Amino acid sequence: MLFHTITFWLFFALVTGLYFRLPHRGQNRLLLVASYVFYGWWDWRFLSLIAVSTLVDFVVGLRIAASRRPAVRRAWLCASISTNLGLLGVFKYYNFFAGELAELLAWIGLPTSLHSLNILLPVGISFYTFQTLSYTIDVYRGQTQPTRRLLDFGLFVSFFPQLVAGPIERSGRLLPQILQPRQVRADDFRAGLHDVLAGLYRKVVIADNMALIADTVFAQPARDLSGAEALIGVYAFAFQIYGDFSGYSLIAKGVARWLGFRLMDNFNAPYLATSPSDFWRRWHISLSSWLRDYLYIPLGGSRGSPAGTHRNLLVTMLLGGLWHGANWTFVAWGAVHGVLLCAYKAMAGRLRLPRVRFVTTALAVLVMFHLVCLTWLLFRAESLAQATEMAARMATTLHWTPFAVSALLLIAFFVLPLLVVDGHIVKRGRPDSLLAVAWPARATVYSYWLLMLVFFQPAQSHAFIYFQF
Repeated sequence: MLFHTITFWLFFALVTGLYFRLPHRGQNRLLLVASYVFYGWWDWRFLSLIAVSTLVDFVVGLRIAASRRPAVRRAWLCASISTNLGLLGVFKYYNFFAGELAELLAWIGLPTSLHSLNILLPVGISFYTFQTLSYTIDVYRGQTQPTRRLLDFGLFVSFFPQLVAGPIERSGRLLPQILQPRQVRADDFRAGLHDVLAGLYRKVVIADNMALIADTVFAQPARDLSGAEALIGVYAFAFQIYGDFSGYSLIAKGVARWLGFRLMDNFNAPYLATSPSDFWRRWHISLSSWLRDYLYIPLGGSRGSPAGTHRNLLVTMLLGGLWHGANWTFVAWGAVHGVLLCAYKAMAGRLRLPRVRFVTTALAVLVMFHLVCLTWLLFRAESLAQATEMAARMATTLHWTPFAVSALLLIAFFVLPLLVVDGHIVKRGRPDSLLAVAWPARATVYSYWLLMLVFFQPAQSHAFIYFQF
């Protein structure tokens, strides 16, 4: 991990050293080459997948815009959807569904042998597939004008800061920044430095230290855990995945800011959400808004009957769970989130909570956090059986062992300062609210982050969780 980190920053320094000496067109060409080198460094063979998606959707965008016949436009859109989802299905889901189909046929007395594909899952394929799909859909809807420069569109698909783990950018936001000349000012450097430092703190200090606890717990057979130990493992994973993914998003945002680009905010204090819908407005915002705009609303959204709305929510979240991985645990994770959204929607206005605003909010946050942790158990478990067994231990044997107590204290030590910053974000109503406070307060926070990075790096580092998606 350290080698790859040093390599990335040396690579970035080389690119930026050349970048600011070039005109606009030259900058775009350099960024495109750098993006392909960056991705190819992992496995150059999968560059062909990005190239295919780029070429197909570039042509499709032009063809859709050039035609006035609805049937022709729909045919080109279907070609884009089929190509992109076909590639995603083969590389991410074929082995899973082939194995499940073989088991089903054997169960009904028709044993068969379906060959599996001995292939790796390309890093970031789910992210850039959704990004290119949003482009062709937006062109079809008339919300985006197609670009006529293949190299510019190629940069939109492969822009290296957010290529492998998002955020999933829309063409209406990122393409204009590619097509127009960019300037980097002192404010951009300061904001980028803030995001990179905050991201490194979240990844190295929060996520990697929480991973040591979570991995220890989830590596044990559930029958050997006390309920408190299982609960602590879930708590640790909740903050591991939050620190890991929000940390990557911030680093990507900061690096892009140094190059003159402004990426969207992907997280906004999600563990201070008060309801499932509030959580999804704050967690992985680029994916949740993508699912809303390109799946939930086209299905009918909340325009129909309550039953239709609940059906649309469940379908959207089931597919959102499957997007994360080819495993029944992810499907179950999405299903539970769908049920929570439906349940809260059905109960809206019927709950009788205390009238004291702070107490009401605190109770709602506490309940919502533990409901989310319940779903993280499904997300992290290796199988549904492990998730079920650990949930049973938490429900029946909540015994606090010395390990559980010490691990809880460690979680509090690392996480409470992060939640204080998140509380400030919620109060100010913007994810970058720290940039607006007085310099002495910012200096205190930055000094804390740096000291924690220096003195509390774990002995073992971990790859970004969302690289596997």
